[in-house]
Amino acid sequence: MTTKIFVNLPVKNLNQSVEFFTKLGFTFNPQFTDETATCMIVAEDIFVMLLTEDKFKTFTPKEICDATKSTEVLICLSSESREKVDEMVHKAVAAGGTTYNQPQDHGFMYGHGFQDLDGHIWEVLFMEPDAIHQVNHGKKQ
Repeated sequence: MTTKIFVNLPVKNLNQSVEFFTKLGFTFNPQFTDETATCMIVAEDIFVMLLTEDKFKTFTPKEICDATKSTEVLICLSSESREKVDEMVHKAVAAGGTTYNQPQDHGFMYGHGFQDLDGHIWEVLFMEPDAIHQVNHGKKQ
């Protein structure tokens, strides 16, 4: 059985968050969507549960972090090219998100990122295929 990952994020306005991520090209599983939560499909085995703050509070005894003031998680998505990295960030900004830094070009690796409507940081990263092969085989640190 393949392990699936479900990242859970609190959002202030579920409908606005769905609209934002739809503009970035994401889709949602209606089977796991209601007025308090939705399941955003990132990949075959990767999902982001966007939960209203009230719903999110039912899963944790801790206070919810205000992601506009503190960082509770960094979400990093791989991309197929440098151009696709820039395209995703451009779409996020056009949909109401913001950038938090300049693009980072490390030669074999290129990344940029954005903050969503609730301030969660989403990094988007492209790594040259040869570099991935070398990392997987212990040749690059």
